[in-house]
Amino acid sequence: MAKKKASTNEEPLEKQLWKAADKLRKNIDAAEYKHVVLGLIFLKYISDSFEELHSKLASGDSEYAGADPEDKDEYKGENVFFVPTQARWTYLLSQAKQPTIGKTVDDAMDAIEKENPILKGVLPKVFARQNLDPTSLGELIDLVGNIAMGDAKARSADVLGHVFEYFLGEFALAEGKQGGQFYTPRSIVELLVAMLEPYKGRVFDPCCGSGGMFVQSEKFVEQHQGRVNDISIYGQESNQTTWRLAKMNLAIRGIDASQVAWNNEGSFLNDAHKDLKADFIIANPPFNVSDWSGELLRKDGRWTYGVPPVGSANFAWLQHFVFHLAPTGRAGVVLSKGALTSKSSGEGDIRKAMIADGNLIDCIVNLPAKLFLNTQIPAALWFLNRTRKSKHPRKTEILFIDARNLGHLINRRTKELSETDIEQIAKTYHAWRTGESGYEDVKGFCASVQIERVAELDYVLTPGRYVGLPDEEDDFDFAERFAALKAEFEAQLQEEAKLNQAIAENLAKVKIPEGKEQ
Repeated sequence: MAKKKASTNEEPLEKQLWKAADKLRKNIDAAEYKHVVLGLIFLKYISDSFEELHSKLASGDSEYAGADPEDKDEYKGENVFFVPTQARWTYLLSQAKQPTIGKTVDDAMDAIEKENPILKGVLPKVFARQNLDPTSLGELIDLVGNIAMGDAKARSADVLGHVFEYFLGEFALAEGKQGGQFYTPRSIVELLVAMLEPYKGRVFDPCCGSGGMFVQSEKFVEQHQGRVNDISIYGQESNQTTWRLAKMNLAIRGIDASQVAWNNEGSFLNDAHKDLKADFIIANPPFNVSDWSGELLRKDGRWTYGVPPVGSANFAWLQHFVFHLAPTGRAGVVLSKGALTSKSSGEGDIRKAMIADGNLIDCIVNLPAKLFLNTQIPAALWFLNRTRKSKHPRKTEILFIDARNLGHLINRRTKELSETDIEQIAKTYHAWRTGESGYEDVKGFCASVQIERVAELDYVLTPGRYVGLPDEEDDFDFAERFAALKAEFEAQLQEEAKLNQAIAENLAKVKIPEGKEQ
């Protein structure tokens, strides 16, 4: 018997690892299990980085001559976390089959935090819990140990960072509604970054979740041959568990997270970066939040365009972003679609002031449904630009893009934008904003609209009001279609007639026993 050929469509490493890790989850909720798996991936990353430098220091070659591989300062100088003996991956692997492995990993996390104050309060200590079977934990350690094994630091960091990011998305899907609180779907983040192009300067996200906006910004710079050191990141998160994920997500990518702050009051009540004026703001604030402490902030200096209603934080977020933009700054943010039309509690007046007085709104993108994990509320992207009054070639216009027909399903409940979708939207915006290449309105997709026209429609910003319906050629031939349907129907009748004849012939052949005739 011939051997079956190996599949040429072998699943990527991260998918194989996810399936294996998820199988070991057993009766643990995804919300709890993610800290176990992501914590181990992070531990593997810092241990790999440490071991790489440790071997160089131990060799004593050239610049490392006379170096002590156990001197913490040697690692600090190379921006590598120092990992004590009992926390190194080789030691954990040697203990993986022991019934006390959970406590061993918790102790390792404690030891790393003590040696690296920047990680204080960040690492999970959840491994000795009773519902985490020690055997499964040992198998998980073996599984994670196979990621990027033996690779150099740079390669290891890249692979582990990719796996960490992939697992964040899969855990968000597994958690459903709750998962969306810490994770913005990758395709939305990619679209925001592709449209803003944060090559250089300060990037700020005051509701940063697990840090995906920052990771994608750094990726963008690298992919376009820029210098990652040319951008610096600033963030804030009110959920401490989510903040821990962000700190690990950024550390595993080698991104400086020292300016990513946590406090449980949040950005409105306790702004961690009061004096920051950012070059780029990229954010996905929670939609339509009613308990944002608005009643305590009636006289806040951030409300340049009107006091936002107590019952919804949407226009508080928008003005918070504007407050933190540098004079040449730009922002790309996600808001519920209702903010495009709402007139309740003064929201219509704030939107009008932002357009008529501030001239801040560059572009609105209407998104497809089902992109978000935690809500079915329709959403749109807002692009704000502080330079519109002076340098903008289209300062009297707003670009509207209706992308509702883009995207594809990745499961029954969730859609994502393809690379082609992202490129189409971003290129349209860049052509319009720069005026350097031929932008044209496309019916049903995009329209550049004079602010006077927006004023006529009472400052409603729904793209569908402006882009119109697509021009589609009506190439439907009724006669041809009718003939085809008639032929299909007649063919079906012939098949049924043949089937009936065959049944009758078979019945005729059946011998009915004597005495059974009716």
